[in-house]
Amino acid sequence: MCGIIGYIGKKNSIPIIIEGLKNLEYRGYDSSGIAYLKDNKVSIVKEEGKISKLESILPKGISNIAIGHTRWATHGAPNKINAHPHKVGKITLVHNGIIENYQELKKFLMEKGYTFKSDTDTEIVAGIIDYYYALDEDIHVTLSHLKDIVKGSYALAILVDGIDKIYAVKYKSPLIIGITKDGYMLASDIPAILSETNKYIILEDNDICEISDTLNIFNNYKKIKREELEYLDSYDSALKNGYAHYMLKEINEEPFLVDRLVGLLDKEKTINLKKYSNIEIVACGSAYHAGLVGKYLIEKYLNIKTDVYIASEYRYSKMFYNKKTLFISVSQSGETADTIASLNLAKEHGIHTLGIVNTVKSTIARLSDEVLYINAGIECAVATTKAYSLQCLMFAILVNKCLKKKYNLNNISKHMESLLTFDYKKIANKLYKKEDIFFIGRQIDYALTMEASLKIKEISYIHSECYAAGELKHGTISLIEKDTPVISIITDNNILDKTISNLKEVKARGAYVLIVSSINLDKYDDLYDDVIYIDKINDLVEPILAILPLQLLAYNVALLRGCDIDKPRNLAKSVTVE
Repeated sequence: MCGIIGYIGKKNSIPIIIEGLKNLEYRGYDSSGIAYLKDNKVSIVKEEGKISKLESILPKGISNIAIGHTRWATHGAPNKINAHPHKVGKITLVHNGIIENYQELKKFLMEKGYTFKSDTDTEIVAGIIDYYYALDEDIHVTLSHLKDIVKGSYALAILVDGIDKIYAVKYKSPLIIGITKDGYMLASDIPAILSETNKYIILEDNDICEISDTLNIFNNYKKIKREELEYLDSYDSALKNGYAHYMLKEINEEPFLVDRLVGLLDKEKTINLKKYSNIEIVACGSAYHAGLVGKYLIEKYLNIKTDVYIASEYRYSKMFYNKKTLFISVSQSGETADTIASLNLAKEHGIHTLGIVNTVKSTIARLSDEVLYINAGIECAVATTKAYSLQCLMFAILVNKCLKKKYNLNNISKHMESLLTFDYKKIANKLYKKEDIFFIGRQIDYALTMEASLKIKEISYIHSECYAAGELKHGTISLIEKDTPVISIITDNNILDKTISNLKEVKARGAYVLIVSSINLDKYDDLYDDVIYIDKINDLVEPILAILPLQLLAYNVALLRGCDIDKPRNLAKSVTVE
């Protein structure tokens, strides 16, 4: 879940690498480092913490070849010693991925006389490459053998002493090559290259690149060509554009993006869900919560049995497929490791697969039989907002296309605009000093509160839990005491009375109650302390309206607590390791 970048060309590489690392920082910010070639010598500078700390200690200089890394720690503490790049012998490299057999490889190398400074699996990879490179002095042969020696996942950018080139190799971790006017870049993700170019190539597993003033790609010793793609959004889409935080910018983009997605798919042919007798939705984190919303809509409106699985559990579960099963994988990045593994499992069983992703030509998009893009643009904040809302909307659109009497999904934005201007600070002031917040809901509202609770946890670090409202009296209500915040979503008239009954139970025990609702609650005004109303439209799109105020509430709570909203501690956006 780290970010890697490289540049070779006619420009000074160091500022380009730093700019690219800043645009990759959502992938990890425990430490960062850069290796650059100057006067035929590789120099390494690295630092614990965010990229601004690395930038402050970089010497002034000019180099036209460099590689860089921003780290989300997996093996070893987030400190300067474990920061990338790592150099062993003649090999200097940066790495995204996880090496599963690194302990076995480390023992082998130590028996050969190698010593190591860090606790990382990455330093071991550098050692393995150095060892086999020393045997035959052919880096192509050495890198081609990696797949037979190293178990796990890796995207590597490599400098070799005495060679004015960058080498790259990719296996089960994302890696792209950017094509600039004066050279080439390599990176984990598109935002890293956009300051220099919008043209790029996506590498496939076991691709080996040799990059100098030309680009050569090899796979299985054969020179090959990969399709050149063009990213259509502007570089400005990766900037804050005057907002204090990316997260706030991305929430404010939701009304426009929601209407745009409806328009894009209005006349476009999509997959017919009614062809299937059962549907399996697999995802992680917020995408999993979007899948739960999808399940509710599909079962209610289309009467198709739908199950939702956490990808890291699904891949180890017993499968009950039939010929009419549809497998749907949901992922913002399209590179989520456990979701990819689950998708491959479904494909092995011959199940038809659909990917709902944001990133064009990502791994999930390429592997799936069919793909639908949510068109959210670049989402830089680690905690997702707009991508989640658009994933929910995609399920609503798919369901609506299968209905004989279709709902009007146009102009949803007009129902969202007033929610952006609500005074959330007033409510946030009642919450930000709390150490526990509870969310309750029923049916689709329960699925929505799961995402709302996650947002609070992710960016404010307040302990937050979500419960099906009917479960309160089965033990959870023992946690409620005077002024404990309880937040509920109520959008379904069919379960209104039941949820109100549960709220009465917590209110009787002194809880502070906040409700987000599309139903007039005036006759229950003694039940809640605050209420946020959303417009009553239809069940298909109300989830998008209901989550918006809770995203903004989480933002304002985190702001009052002084948290790093865009880069929460211990988190990274693209979970590309298992």
